Formats: sequence, structure tokens, C-alpha cells
Amino acid sequence: MKNYCYASTMRLMGLSLMAAVLISMAGCKKKTEGSQLPVVKVEEESVEEGDSTVYGECIDAGMNSLTLLTNSGDTIEYVFVSDEGDADVQGGQFQGDRMAVIGVIGEEENTAQKVINLTSLLGRWVSLDKNFEIKDGGVVESTVTAESNPYTSWKVFNGHLILSKDTFDIVNLDQDSLYLENDKGIFAFKRQM
Repeated sequence: MKNYCYASTMRLMGLSLMAAVLISMAGCKKKTEGSQLPVVKVEEESVEEGDSTVYGECIDAGMNSLTLLTNSGDTIEYVFVSDEGDADVQGGQFQGDRMAVIGVIGEEENTAQKVINLTSLLGRWVSLDKNFEIKDGGVVESTVTAESNPYTSWKVFNGHLILSKDTFDIVNLDQDSLYLENDKGIFAFKRQM
């Protein structure tokens, strides 16, 4: 009888522990969902003449495709693989994120050449000599007072990131790092939380 009570107590404790773990995991999930990056707003009127970028919200993402709800209300599906090679996707592709896509609209399929996740681009970035925050609405705030030429604005134009007067190719954009390249070299930044 004593072993039976002990075994029942241990099972009950085990079930209680599992329930506590599941409840805490559910709580963490909700907390993570609430801490997503802010939505990027790119109004159709702000798109400059000559910019071939299509802006919109990712409504579906696959391994080799992306469906975009454009700012003008159109739904466009892009594939990432073509005869010219794979698309350059920077920042990932997640439903609800704002995206900038450079691609070719074809008769049978639309092919993405470069995809930039604008939501992933937002945030504070630091390097040895720069400390700035890319904010919604094309604003950049620098926190280095000794910096002689701080970034004050940003935009994407034909697949390039323009920070104030400097134009960069985005070599890598992920959760915690940003690598930009121009004719002066490659610049590495780390995301600061």
C-alpha cells in the first residue's frame, strides 16, 4: 500500500510539473508574439519615380516563393528560382512583415531577384564607430555624439539601402547582424536590443 501511495504521489507530482512547464511555455509564446518588431509603413506616394521596388506585406511564404499584398492592393506571387539563379532574400520572410521586392513580372510566373524584409531592418544597429536606430517612416536616429556624419534617413531604392547620402548593397541581414557593402568596403553591424 505504501508503494502504491508513493507511486501515485510521484505521478501526480510529475503531471503537475508537466502542466507547469506547459503553462510557462504558453506564457513565453504570448510574450514573444507581443514583442514583434513594429510594422513598417511605406506609402505608395513615397515611392520615388524610377524605383522598381514593389512594397507590400508578406501574406504567404514558402521555401521558394513569396506572396505579397502590395501597397496598391494587388496580390503578387514571386518564385525565387529562375534560369538566372536563386533570389537574394535578406531578413527572412514571415507573414505580416513588410517587404521590398525587386523582380520580374512574367507571363507565366513572377520571379524575385532581391527581397528585403523591411521589418527585420528596423532596430538599433551598432559597429565600432556607428550607433543608430532605423525607425519606421524613413527616420534614422544616431546616438553617437562625436560622429561627424550621422545617418538621419533611410530608404530602399531599386534593391539598395540608402542611409542619408550613402548607398549600400545589403550583403546579409538576419536576426542579429547586418552587413552592408559599397565602393568603400563592407560594413558590419550588430543588432543591439
